[in-house]
Amino acid sequence: MKILITGSTGLVGAALCRELKSTGQTVCRLVRPETNAGALHGSDGFDVKWDPATGELGGAAVGADALVNLGGASVADQRWTPERKKVLRSSRVDTTRALVTALSKMAARPRVFISASAIGYYGNRGDEILSEDSTPGNDFLSDIAKEWEAEASKAEVLGIRVVLARIGIVLAKNGGALPQMARPFRLGVGGKIGSGRQWMSWISLADVVAILKFCLENGAVRGAVNLVSPHPVRNAEFTSALAKALHRPALFAAPPFALRLAMGEMADALLLSSQRVVPARLEKLGYRFIDTDLHAALTTALV
Repeated sequence: MKILITGSTGLVGAALCRELKSTGQTVCRLVRPETNAGALHGSDGFDVKWDPATGELGGAAVGADALVNLGGASVADQRWTPERKKVLRSSRVDTTRALVTALSKMAARPRVFISASAIGYYGNRGDEILSEDSTPGNDFLSDIAKEWEAEASKAEVLGIRVVLARIGIVLAKNGGALPQMARPFRLGVGGKIGSGRQWMSWISLADVVAILKFCLENGAVRGAVNLVSPHPVRNAEFTSALAKALHRPALFAAPPFALRLAMGEMADALLLSSQRVVPARLEKLGYRFIDTDLHAALTTALV
């Protein structure tokens, strides 16, 4: 297969590029005009120029079988000022719109379009079990996810199979949320967040990559798909497992007021909200998870 990928230098994108290349696929990394191609790490594909402002794709994109859209500015890197919120939205919604515009201009279109989304789609839902059929939330991240998915879904009218990959908390050593979560534990001051009763829906990086490959290859997969382990856990259980994997104590609970003071709106959305998400669609389709045990997954990710 010839596969176009945005977000190829991110945690998931880089891992997916390596895996696809290792199995003999042709990987084409979509890069913006201002991107220094020499700065892209590894040799896991070649570069295709594209301009999100116009939707124009370089000629090397011709003949692609699939497009995987993994772009988007990090939601946790900076405090959510009004300007940062615009960046978070634009890097997802506007970029996805530009990709679909580019697809509409292609004479021979990819057969499948996998577009990243996030379990933030569901908002803060307490103990409610959330499948792909659950209703969306109504906070900032939920609103972005709804718009993001709406833009991606427009590719369906072009005759393209669309998969909306709602990704949970990815466990990986060199990126994502885990290194930040592990830092206070390494310093001996880690512990549960708030009450510790909020649900965390996690997934290993190995499973994220394997599921994206599964979605590329399996024509029965379409629409929303929750990329999470079958076993979500409460924050208290997660932090206990993290402390055990790091051989550190978990004694110091982080009070909500301190988190809100330090992080503002981000604290509620990223640390204090509860999302008990299950991979109902993947299980129905027969996907076999690589990592289902949290302690083992954390130990592997932190080695």
